[in-house]
This record gives sequence, structure tokens and C-alpha cells, in this order.
Amino acid sequence: MTKGHIAIAGAGIGGMITALLLKKQGFDVSIFEKEKNAGGRLAFIEREGYRIDKGPTIVLLPEMLTEILEEAGVPDEAWELIPLDTLYSIRFQDGTVYRKHRNKNMQKKEIARLFPGQEEGFDRYMKEMHESFKLGKASFLEKSFTKKKDFWTWKNIASLWKLKAYQSTKKYASNFFSDTRLQEAYSLQTLYIGGNPQTAPAMYSLIPYSEHEHGIHYVKGGYASLVDVLVERLRENKIPLYLDSKVEAIEEAGSAVTAIFSKDKKIKVDGLVWNGDFPSIQEVIEEEKSKNYTPSSGCLLLYFGVKDRYESDVHQFFMSSDFDQHMKEVFKEKKVPTDPSFYTFNPGIIDNSLAPEGKSVLYVLVPVPSGGHIDWSKEQGFINRVMERLESEAFPKLREKMEWMEVRTPNDAEMEGLYQGGSFGIAPELFQSGVFRPQAKLSPYKNVYATGASVHPGGGIPIVMQSARLAANQIVADFAYNSSKKDVNLHERIDQSISTL
Repeated sequence: MTKGHIAIAGAGIGGMITALLLKKQGFDVSIFEKEKNAGGRLAFIEREGYRIDKGPTIVLLPEMLTEILEEAGVPDEAWELIPLDTLYSIRFQDGTVYRKHRNKNMQKKEIARLFPGQEEGFDRYMKEMHESFKLGKASFLEKSFTKKKDFWTWKNIASLWKLKAYQSTKKYASNFFSDTRLQEAYSLQTLYIGGNPQTAPAMYSLIPYSEHEHGIHYVKGGYASLVDVLVERLRENKIPLYLDSKVEAIEEAGSAVTAIFSKDKKIKVDGLVWNGDFPSIQEVIEEEKSKNYTPSSGCLLLYFGVKDRYESDVHQFFMSSDFDQHMKEVFKEKKVPTDPSFYTFNPGIIDNSLAPEGKSVLYVLVPVPSGGHIDWSKEQGFINRVMERLESEAFPKLREKMEWMEVRTPNDAEMEGLYQGGSFGIAPELFQSGVFRPQAKLSPYKNVYATGASVHPGGGIPIVMQSARLAANQIVADFAYNSSKKDVNLHERIDQSISTL
């Protein structure tokens, strides 16, 4: 006998992990995915023998990733992580190229070479962040705040103060580094989750710390190769995955969802997990329609098939002459950046399985405003300026060597269901973090849950997996509690019957 039927709306990484965790706990689980493929943001661009990740590329928190996959029943031999010794390079407009290393001694030598006098700040940064990471992980990352009172404790308030949540990540970095370039190097990481370094709370400084402490890794075959691994695991566990099957409506009874509707079919359920980009739940739940969210940044993404191989670091950041101005244009002015910073991913350096022999793939991400107010089909000039800098600084003759190029914009992201074209869920602002972010369980519903980048604890694949674990744990606890209540009521009825005899 199962513990109940849980329907999951969305086969993103969060939905699939939730399904596997619940199946292990004895639940009957079904997944309904609106697209023709599972994976959500994890997907490939595949063309003419080339394959490159469409979305996430930087693998952080490897221990969390490995731990949750193992908990979900994914065997170690099904996938492979490759650690990077050189995490990435940052190219500044003054010609400085700063490389980040996993090895801390090498990092101090790099700082001494380029930014003499700043080494002591790096030591203080790593020491303070070591304690902050342990605190933040235990206080916020591993906990859900379905009950608001669980967040507003003196202990948590003290933790927020220690984590300097009242400062921005950029301001926090200035406590350790006087050189503006290093401040940018240790705050730009909020862009990984679509946040503004000038306003995202300093607790997100845990990201650049984790790069040094836990490393940056690469999934052999591409990050999106995890999708096939998980789909196979769903099949082995006999978890139905219905593709091209959007959850279009729900049926309610009191404060519980009793059925969902997909493709004109009614499916009875004991619970629902929403794994679409969270604001999209407003399509089916009336009470959510009045809520407004701030979207994360958007991305202009360029994908290339190249008839050559470039020797470069796997990950590179190209900084604009005025990074603060770029962030202002993206997050406040909401206009096409005049002098953008951008990121490149060149995985062929460590993985020759992604392109025909002697060839390679290249990925470029430019932070741009979310929203549908910019018609990106008319911004070829902007793309050309990015291409010119790519060729002049790192990838000479790229336009001659490319066999094809694909472009993806916030307009495309919005059409695919990402909230206002934001690429990373809702923005990691102070009042969209922690208790202020959508949680694993929706109030006032008894049996509606959520997972994904817009749900606490936030974006990034390992963190989304953690949101899946929080959702699964909440469901297990709720159903165990409801079952115990039924047992108590049954015993009470038996006792009453006996007393009347």
C-alpha cells in the first residue's frame, strides 16, 4: 500500500529529484511535463554533431550534488565530476587577467603578483567566510520556513547579523579588498543566480567562498547529461513521466487539492508539487494571482559550433570598463547595456566528446535586463560588439571559424515559461530570500508543495536539488502526521464504542 499519490508539475531537476526521494518513501508518484523533454533549464543545444549545455555550466557545491543524487538512488558510476584546478579567469579592461585557483597558496601568489598588499584581505576573507558558510548552511540552506515563526528566532536574527545580510555582496567584499577589481571578483558571483552584486545581500558571498573551498567542477559530457541519468532512474523506479502534458487546472476541496487536469484528463491526487518557475503557479491557483515578484536578470546567450579548438580557461569573465554601470543598466534602467561584461564557457579543453574531431563548442552569456520590453531581434549591433571583443581578447577569427551560431534571448526565455524572461527564477533580493521566498509548502493549502530555482533556498542546480529534498521531507512529515491523526481518531472512536457497551 502506498502512502498516497503525489503529482509533480514539471520534470525539471527539482521535480525529478523530488519524485525519486518520495518513491523511496513509499509514495505513488507521477510527473507531468509541459515540454516534449524532461530537464527544464538543464538541456543541450545539439546540432551537426555538436552538443553544448543550453543552461547551467558551472558546477558548485559538489558534495551536496553528490549527496542528494546518492540519496535519490543514482549510482556513482552513472555520472562523473571533473574538478578544475584553475577555476576561471577574469579579464579586466586595463589588461589585467586575474586567475582564480582552487589551491589557496596559488591564489595568494596570484593576488601578490597582481594586487600586492591585498593578500592579508584574502586571508581574512577565507577565515571569516569559513565560519559564515557553516552558519549559513545550518541556519538557512538546510531548513525550510513553511512556518514563519521558525525563521524569526533570536538565533536566526543573530545569524543574519553575523552574515551581514544588511550589506550588499559588493559592499561586503570591500571589507576585505580595497582594489575595486578584487571587489568585483568577489561579488560578481550573484550573477550566477541572476542577482545584482550592488543589492544582493551579503549572505550570497557564500558563493565565491565556496568556489575556493569546495572547487568548481565539470560534469563529463555536459551538465545536462544528468537529465538522461535521472530519466533512466525514473524508469527503473516505475515513476510515470508524461511529456507534453501541462497541468492546466486543479480541483479543490476545502484547503486541499484533490485532482489535477492535464490534456482534458482528470487525475486524482493526494498532493501536488509545483516544479514550474514558481510564479507560473498563478495560472492554476487563484490565491497566488495577487502576488508580485521581481524577476532575476535575463541572459543573451550565444552558442557556437567552431571548426577549430581554442586554448583558454574553461570559464572566463570579461569585465566592462564600468561594471557598476552595466549592473545599473541591467537591474535599474532595464535597457540594452552600452558596455557589457560577459562570460564564456569553452568545455572542449577538458571534454572532446562535445564536437567532431578537431572542432569545439563555445558558449557566451551576457547579463541583460529581463522583461519583454526589448525586441532582441533588432539588437544585432549589440551582438556584433560582443563578438568583436571576443575576437580581440580571446577567440581570434571566431566569425571565420564558426560553422553555426544560435542566439537565445529573454524573449525566448519568456516564451518558454520563465518568469518575465528571467533566466534564474525570481531575483535573490533581501525580501525574496530566506523566509520571504516561496517555501517548500504553500500556505494555506494542506497538500501543495513547490521546488525549483524560485523556491527557497534559491537557484543553482545543487541548491534546487536541496529545495527538492526540503519539499520531499515536508511531504513525508505531513503525511506521517495526517496518518497518526487518523490512527488517534480511530482509537478514540473504538474507545467511545467500548465505553457505551
